[in-house]
Amino acid sequence: MGLKGKGNVQSAALTGAGLLCGGLAYLAANAVNRRQFFVGKVVLITGSSRGLGLALAEEIGRRGARLVLTARDAEELDRARARLLQVGAVRDEADIFTVLADLRNAEAANRVIETATRRYGRVDVLINNAGVITVGPLENQTAANFRDVMDTNFFSAVHCTLSVLPQMMERGEGSIANITSIGGKVAVPHLLPYTASKFAEVGFSEGLAIEARSKGIRVTTVCPGLMRTGSHLNAIFTGDAPREYQWFSMAANLPGFSTSACTAARKIADGIASGTAEVTISPDAFIAARFGNLSPLVTRLAMGVMHSFLPPATSENSGLHRGADVRTRELYPAATLGADAAERYNETGGAVDADKGFK
Repeated sequence: MGLKGKGNVQSAALTGAGLLCGGLAYLAANAVNRRQFFVGKVVLITGSSRGLGLALAEEIGRRGARLVLTARDAEELDRARARLLQVGAVRDEADIFTVLADLRNAEAANRVIETATRRYGRVDVLINNAGVITVGPLENQTAANFRDVMDTNFFSAVHCTLSVLPQMMERGEGSIANITSIGGKVAVPHLLPYTASKFAEVGFSEGLAIEARSKGIRVTTVCPGLMRTGSHLNAIFTGDAPREYQWFSMAANLPGFSTSACTAARKIADGIASGTAEVTISPDAFIAARFGNLSPLVTRLAMGVMHSFLPPATSENSGLHRGADVRTRELYPAATLGADAAERYNETGGAVDADKGFK
């Protein structure tokens, strides 16, 4: 090789090394920015007494935020606050504030936003996480089930968003994240009330992102898939409740398919900090979000196969049952990985009313 050729190789190598260093520096700077985003910010998380909401509170609190937790159960909120202080998720007790509220009511949502604003001066980030899951065949669902799930999953997010928007628009900045679901992209059998509410929430979140962007407000639509949060114990089951619980709890905790709550919380926090329009967590959620609508026939066939393996409807309405009360057929990994997650994320304590099954 001549001198000219050697010079070209050396030049290319130096250029490549420079691009690599530049790329690494860019990634490092982005990582620092994501970590710094929450420092000093007031973050209100709904449905934060347990499950994913509690995992998000721990992750975001460690990043320097002041937390406002809200849910419908006072004892759960007290346990959640105590746990966050115990693990050192915040620097000071004053950085966690709890508000008891039923966000299905618009006035209650307004009160939460007003109370948080009086306490800390503003709400910088709203994370709409409150939700309930009702599992069972369509024949054993009632109109009341659909209405309750829609009120909890969809309208609680609408109420809180409409309440916080005026102050965010006045400042010209703010972030809103809506925790939707893979069930908001693909209709999953035996989850029809949940799926209907999450389809509505996805549409609301995506439309909100378009309208709010020009006002300086960033909106992130989160479409997680299966997560090990322990929420299977507080999901609500109808029909052949023990068998419905069996498949649901097993699917929610399968290694390799489900994501740990702390991993999900980290990815969601990073997405909010980066202003990402949509965050998907597990591989099933990524595939559903990207390709579910590209091949609707294949999606329907896949869901039809899934439905053929699910328990048949019962002839009589069996009522609603909390997962923790119908665990007679529980299998691995719900009895191991799921139980550990439930213990960590405050899903095991005390009797819970059927309409309080927050994620």
